[in-house]
Amino acid sequence: MLRRGGQALRRFSTGRVYFKNKLKLALIGQSLFGQEVYSQLCKEGHRVVGVFTVPDKDGKADPLALAAEKNGTPVFKFPRWRVKGKTIKEVAEAYRSVGAELNVLPFCTQFIPMDVIDSPKHGSIIYHPSILPRHRGASAINWTLIMGDKKAGFSVFWADDGLDTGPILLQKSCDVEPNDTVDALYNRFLFPEGIKAMVEAVQLIADGKAPRIPQPEEGATYEGIRRKEDAEISWDQPAEVLHNWIRGHDKVPGAWTEINGQMVTFYGSSLLNSSVPPGEPLEIKGAKKPGLVTKKGLVLFGNDGKALIVRNLQFEDGKMIPASQYFSAGETSVVELTAEEVKVAEIIKVIWAGILSNVPVIEDSTDFFKSGARSMDVVRLVEEIRQKCGGLQLQNEDVYMATKFEDFIQKVVRKLRGEDQEAELVVDYISKEVNEMTVKMPYQCFINGQFTDADDGKTYDTINPTDGSTICKVSYASLVDVDKAVAAAKDAFENGEWGRMNARERGRLMYRLADLLEENQEELATIEALDSGAVYTLALKTHIGMSVQTFRYFAGWCDKIQGSTIPINQARPNRNLTFTKKEPLGVCAIIIPWNYPLMMLAWKSAACLAAGNTLVLKPAQVTPLTALKFAELSAKAGFPKGVINIIPGSGGIAGQRLSEHPDIRKLGFTGSTLIGKQIMKSCAVSNLKKVSLELGGKSPLIIFNDCELDKAVRMGMGAVFFNKGENCIAAGRLFVEESIHDEFVTKVVEEIKKMKIGDPLDRSTDHGPQNHKAHLEKLLQYCEAGVREGATLVYGGRQVQRPGFFMEPTVFTDVEDHMYLAKEESFGPIMVISKFQNGDIDGVLQRANNTEYGLASGVFTGDINKAMYVSEKLEAGTVFINTYNKTDVAAPFGGFKQSGFGKDLGEEALNEYLKTKTVTLEY
Repeated sequence: MLRRGGQALRRFSTGRVYFKNKLKLALIGQSLFGQEVYSQLCKEGHRVVGVFTVPDKDGKADPLALAAEKNGTPVFKFPRWRVKGKTIKEVAEAYRSVGAELNVLPFCTQFIPMDVIDSPKHGSIIYHPSILPRHRGASAINWTLIMGDKKAGFSVFWADDGLDTGPILLQKSCDVEPNDTVDALYNRFLFPEGIKAMVEAVQLIADGKAPRIPQPEEGATYEGIRRKEDAEISWDQPAEVLHNWIRGHDKVPGAWTEINGQMVTFYGSSLLNSSVPPGEPLEIKGAKKPGLVTKKGLVLFGNDGKALIVRNLQFEDGKMIPASQYFSAGETSVVELTAEEVKVAEIIKVIWAGILSNVPVIEDSTDFFKSGARSMDVVRLVEEIRQKCGGLQLQNEDVYMATKFEDFIQKVVRKLRGEDQEAELVVDYISKEVNEMTVKMPYQCFINGQFTDADDGKTYDTINPTDGSTICKVSYASLVDVDKAVAAAKDAFENGEWGRMNARERGRLMYRLADLLEENQEELATIEALDSGAVYTLALKTHIGMSVQTFRYFAGWCDKIQGSTIPINQARPNRNLTFTKKEPLGVCAIIIPWNYPLMMLAWKSAACLAAGNTLVLKPAQVTPLTALKFAELSAKAGFPKGVINIIPGSGGIAGQRLSEHPDIRKLGFTGSTLIGKQIMKSCAVSNLKKVSLELGGKSPLIIFNDCELDKAVRMGMGAVFFNKGENCIAAGRLFVEESIHDEFVTKVVEEIKKMKIGDPLDRSTDHGPQNHKAHLEKLLQYCEAGVREGATLVYGGRQVQRPGFFMEPTVFTDVEDHMYLAKEESFGPIMVISKFQNGDIDGVLQRANNTEYGLASGVFTGDINKAMYVSEKLEAGTVFINTYNKTDVAAPFGGFKQSGFGKDLGEEALNEYLKTKTVTLEY
């Protein structure tokens, strides 16, 4: 290798020449962290001339030693470096023999003499898990949490003879989340970013660019190593202080208290931001208020009246249990294994033997951790079992809760038999014998995988528009319920199975849900007819049928969401790679309208879930029942708890809270333009959450005299009267060319007279009731306004004289552009017709576009050139040519102008629920 100016000159296959300073390093430390730092430094071209680590424990070498020995790097395992404060001569000689230029101490628990620290040309650098000088000492991470710090981080500093007092080389920080533990902080930030920082620090030294920033005395602390005897909980403190104390000692040494005369250690603490669940009191020594053993864990109370909850308890004998099982901890009996389960046990025994290589024979009494296993061995155990035992999915906590081999096998067997699964979904139904079937309808809020009453117990009536009768009382969600639902969705996204699930498995769940929707389509269509007035046959085909198609379509997208690589200018000669990743947003809120209750749910939630988000959905207050039935089916499909939450109630309370909630990252809304503007404002002011809006419409339909008239009449009627006119893309104004205007009107009226108005469950019914009473009254007022302004009422305009909320299909002609009918959406079965002069294409286009709405539009003509010209000029998100209402799950749907923005359906809908991250790396 050529040398020039003390720098190594390397030639690479690209033909370019690179210079980079490299050092001879001694690594002094241990653990997986030390191993990773060693591996990365070697990859960067530095030469590790010696590794100094701890002796083997229980016959197992430290991970750093294993990696170095495999690489052929000299490894020294000294139990100590000095005796009575003096350096051991043999140890010092062995160290100096390697000729290091820099000592790197990535994770070192031994006291290294200063003559060794100062020996190399560049001295020594050490990693410390704290933003020095905030917390010094070996328990710095613990104290970050115990003190309730909002920022955590690490320092790489120059070693001196003080306790973490040397000059700072570099520091990095991160936010502390409310329920972070030591493990969570370490795994999320301190470990991965710390490895990168150690490598960066070495290169800064090699390049002569490493700073030496003196540590300030102000704010400097020193807290000693946390020991078990010091970790007892003092109860007369606020809940947040108690929570910080418990999580700051999790997993080592563990915060504890005395319960029924024995030491009990708490793990898995989180603040309880919702109402306290019911439970059984548990007296705790020193606590002024008993704890509560609930289905969710052990609830504890601070002196401020607020609460926290812990998931797991450990007893003096080392046994760990879920806190929810405190009163039944001793009731578990030993299960006899079947022949197949014995085979699984033998496979697991081999896995244990591979990890615990120092143990001659794995016996029933062998304890995983007392035999030398570490936290990384837990990960290895869980992953090997998943690979070798048919995909059996264990959690790390399963290992901590069953550390002896015999107990562990019992837990695995119960997992295989499904005995450890949560209790079967409990649903209180309102049942009705209707449509030749028993219809079973949930009526409670669906939060965190359970149906539950509203927090304050409030309910409201949902009404059958066919006869005005009450179907049932539905839970009326409060602000507390909204917050519970958002918290459940956030936990499911950040900590639950959903966030760890691979994309293909996510798709499998969605396919399963689509199958269940299809299997229950008759019941769902019947509920839709009862609750929204939808004609049963239409509900079966469109309301439910398209919902099934939508979930199947987006299920197929789950494992096809991709980023891309980008050839940036700096790609050469610096060897940079830039790529994008598509990532889920987090918790999404969805607010849907009452005209297509299940279909609107599907259009938004399927894309949301396919992208990997969790959701809180508020159905329209007047049509909650299919959404709650959907919640039941989602649980049966296997969606993890908290992924889907349904909160019936009012827009003013539940909807407004969703738009303001700081933990929601996206809100999708379908409804009126007025409410859409309010929602957008709230979303912006709260936390600038992403928004997509599908709002009002006044869709123009232009019918030229060269069209196929009978088809135009048939499709024009569908454009207005489909789903009782309660259709977001309904043709709000028909422009009919003068020469065919009268004939068109005559044919429309003839066809209307053939329509059967009646019970939506009658298979021969064409036209059912309007959705609710207030809407019917609004439509009647709309017709009265049209008559007052001088439009001609050709047909209808009245309520049908029968029980329920029925309205006659209505036709107005002679509607001029300034009239109320020409400007405002009716959202009902009202055909508004204006004529235009023969051949005046540009004139009718100007009139058609003279609206602030732009959702859909249509044109009927036999001239393809005219059709394409008109479609180009129409200002709408969808243009139908010689057809209408032909939406498809693969075609993006959304409006222009004040009809909103963002798309439902198609690939574009996924982008509404994804964020793009750009990653650039140098290699």
